[in-house]
Amino acid sequence: MTIDFNTFQWAGHPAEWEIQNRQIRIKTRPHTDLWQRTYYHFQNDNAPLFQTASAEAYFSFSVKVAFDSKHRFDQAGIVVYLDSENWLKASVEYENADFQHLGSVVTNQGYSDWATTAIDSAHKSIYYRLSRREADFCIESSFDGINFSQMRICHLSKAEAEIRFGIYACSPEESSFEAVFSEFALTECRWPAHNGQAPD
Repeated sequence: MTIDFNTFQWAGHPAEWEIQNRQIRIKTRPHTDLWQRTYYHFQNDNAPLFQTASAEAYFSFSVKVAFDSKHRFDQAGIVVYLDSENWLKASVEYENADFQHLGSVVTNQGYSDWATTAIDSAHKSIYYRLSRREADFCIESSFDGINFSQMRICHLSKAEAEIRFGIYACSPEESSFEAVFSEFALTECRWPAHNGQAPD
C-alpha cells in the first residue's frame, strides 16, 4: 500500500516542516509534549502530530526516524492519537551525552504509562513498526530496518473502526531540534496471529 501524504493532517504545528523526496523534516517547538496525569500529575497535549487515518482492522505501519536531539526529553517517533486521553507513542527520548531512552507511552482513559530501556546516545536513527490487530497493537523497533525487536504489546480501549496514526516530534523543555522521517511503509499486518495458549 502506498503512503499518500495528501491524506495526512496536522494536529498542532511544529516550528518548521517540509516534505521533499518522500521525506518529512520537522523542527520542534520548545515546551511541546504528550503526557497525561500519571505520577507527574501534569497534563501536556500540544505535541505536533502528522497523521493519516485507516479503518483497516489489521495493518502495519513503519518509518525510519533520524534525529539530532541534544536536550533532555527531546523525542521523535510514531503515534496513534485518538483523542487527548487515548493514544500511544514510541520514540527515543534524549537524556544526556551517555544514554537516552528507547520507550513507549500508552494512555487509556486519561492516564499514561511509560516503558523504557536505555540505549547509547550515539544512536541517531531508528526504525519503528506499528502493527494493528483490531484494538490491540504491537510496537517494534530496529536499528537496521530488517531485524525488528518487540518493544511492547498494548490495548487502546477506544481504537474502534477508524484510527489516526503517524509521526510526531516534540521538545518538552526549552529546546528545539530537527527530526527527519523517511522510508514510510503501510503493509499487511506483520504481527502474526497468536498461536500459543488457547483463550479461557
